[in-house]
Amino acid sequence: MGRVGCESAPSSSLRRRVGGRQAQHASIRPVKGLLRAARYLTIVPLPGGAGAGLTGLGRAAPWFPVVGLLLGVVLVAVDRLTTRFFPALLAALLTVTAWKLLTGGLHLDGLADCLDGLLGRDPAHRLAIMRDSRIGAFGAIGLILFLLLELAALAELPGPARWQTLLAAPAIARAAPALLARLFPSARPEGMGAAFQRDVASWAPPVALLLALATAVAALGAGGVVVTAVAMLAAIALGRFFTKRLGGTTGDVLGASVELAELSVLLTVSAWIHTRV
Repeated sequence: MGRVGCESAPSSSLRRRVGGRQAQHASIRPVKGLLRAARYLTIVPLPGGAGAGLTGLGRAAPWFPVVGLLLGVVLVAVDRLTTRFFPALLAALLTVTAWKLLTGGLHLDGLADCLDGLLGRDPAHRLAIMRDSRIGAFGAIGLILFLLLELAALAELPGPARWQTLLAAPAIARAAPALLARLFPSARPEGMGAAFQRDVASWAPPVALLLALATAVAALGAGGVVVTAVAMLAAIALGRFFTKRLGGTTGDVLGASVELAELSVLLTVSAWIHTRV
């Protein structure tokens, strides 16, 4: 009996140590997800990036709107600063420039590849074009027009609506990749998009959408529900269109969905204000 008692004490201590480590890992996991999302979605240098690659990026998808919200906070600060010293159009141009620089042009690259891929003869040819790192005339023209639309929409927004939209748009748009990853198949069995889609859990889109919607309502009021719905419908329409053209979605399509959702937010708010004047 004495021997059993002596052996149970170390066993109990070991269980407590193991349980403590598991609890510690569980508390650190969300922080790792946020850091992984921020490293991928922005150019901000963060610890732990060396050798991290894209492993487990899909598991960080629920954190994408949070990173978008943080990006929005920075954009509001940039816009407040630029509007103090420059006229509205130039201030908007500087803000959009900061917007794209902070993300490393990541989603613009996907948009350009998608636009170039539209010229392909069949799904295989379109995918081959999208793999090419060079940008074609169609992609370049599309990017110019796209950025002009964003610039014009932002420049015409009045002061309060401007910062509210800048705060909400990046968060709303970054719910789109998780949503599309669960709604549509991957066009390729390999690649960044396929790896991302495999790692996105079934609960990730509702969480991402809830975070995006909460940000939209906090920034834009009840109209944030409409803005979020329009942005997600635009992203879904894009995913459906390219699924028909490619047989599924790719990382480029997911990136393009973010850009389209952001533009949809800007245009929806602009239209809302214009029709109420």
